[in-house]
Amino acid sequence: MRIGFVSTRFHGTDGVSLEASKWANVLEKELNHECFWFAGKLDTPESSSSLCLKAFFEHPSVISLQEKLFSDLNSSSKDIHNSVNVLEAELYNALDDFVREYSIDIVIPQNVLAIPMHVPMGLAVTELASKGLPMIAHHHDFYWERERFLKGCAQHYLDSSFPPKITEKFQHVVINSRAKESLMQRLGLESTVIPNVFDFENPPSNSDDYGDDFRDQFEIESDEILFLQPTRIVPRKGIELSIELCSRIQKMIKNKICLVVSHLAGDEGMEYYHQLVDLSERLGVRVIWAGERIGESRGFNSSGEKLYRLWDVYPHADFVTYPSLYEGFGNALLETFYFSKPVLVNRYPVFKDDIEPCGFKIVSMDGEVTNEVVSETIDVILDKDLARQWTQLNYHLCIENFSYAVLRDALGNILGELID
Repeated sequence: MRIGFVSTRFHGTDGVSLEASKWANVLEKELNHECFWFAGKLDTPESSSSLCLKAFFEHPSVISLQEKLFSDLNSSSKDIHNSVNVLEAELYNALDDFVREYSIDIVIPQNVLAIPMHVPMGLAVTELASKGLPMIAHHHDFYWERERFLKGCAQHYLDSSFPPKITEKFQHVVINSRAKESLMQRLGLESTVIPNVFDFENPPSNSDDYGDDFRDQFEIESDEILFLQPTRIVPRKGIELSIELCSRIQKMIKNKICLVVSHLAGDEGMEYYHQLVDLSERLGVRVIWAGERIGESRGFNSSGEKLYRLWDVYPHADFVTYPSLYEGFGNALLETFYFSKPVLVNRYPVFKDDIEPCGFKIVSMDGEVTNEVVSETIDVILDKDLARQWTQLNYHLCIENFSYAVLRDALGNILGELID
């Protein structure tokens, strides 16, 4: 079949783009379908892609409209409604052209019917579904999970399309069991849980030596213990807990410790970053804020400094910290298991419900760096045999629960039901 992926963006390393790429990989290489792409920002193959600039949530006209929908209650509702209708019609026509040009059999909307980053886009996709085109809507997070979408004058749009209550030739997919329960309780809609996955059937390759000099580039000594925080710098990532853990450990052992934070600050302002810098200085923890040199691609910046991908950094980590307060699933945790690294996890709700029951060996915490957490972390970073036992078990469990094989079977079943 010819399958069309639709969203506001398929570009870079955001969670939606990454998971869509994995779905396409399985659909094409293991289930023998063809995949095509529609969005407002793309880094997908040009020969199978349709770019519509106004489909991107950061297009100036979209930003202006979204601000009115979710914050400006004093604007004329008629003016807003007219603006939504005009953009919805334009996007629907572009989607219809995409479907016709590539003879699409099934559309897979990626989060565009769940989180209202682009209200007219969701309305246009819903209209396309109402015409009877089969769809598998992949929902990563819902609007009612985000406070900023609970105000404004968009509720009637949210009720109609985020997600739509369409059941004919329409399948809802969510990434965790809490989302499944929430969708049923709020809207009475059945859904299938397909967790985030990784290609655990093919372990990381050791043949590429590009990242071998990472420690040298950042002046991390060979006997220095490298803790890696592979997340953005936003409050829900709980990075202050990682800093506290490093501080307490380096007071107890002779080895020097550094904490590498992989991403840039600024997604939600700079206040949290400045708080973390102050905390690390107070506690005497060396933190390397590496976001300027870790990104989507390798190369060199304007100063001639070498740039790395996150996957170049994982092999150098002695321990990974993942103290998130909340996650939709946890891609960075799966990456940690993929690179066979011991890890600390703050038991966020989805972890407790959908990941922990699998039996992973980790250092776990419940919002507090206790003496037991410190002791267990020291044990696993100093005892290489123990770390190897943990990571080998974790990798095996991921093959069983979060591999491409799991995704292949789930997608095969859903496609079968949809076509039948």
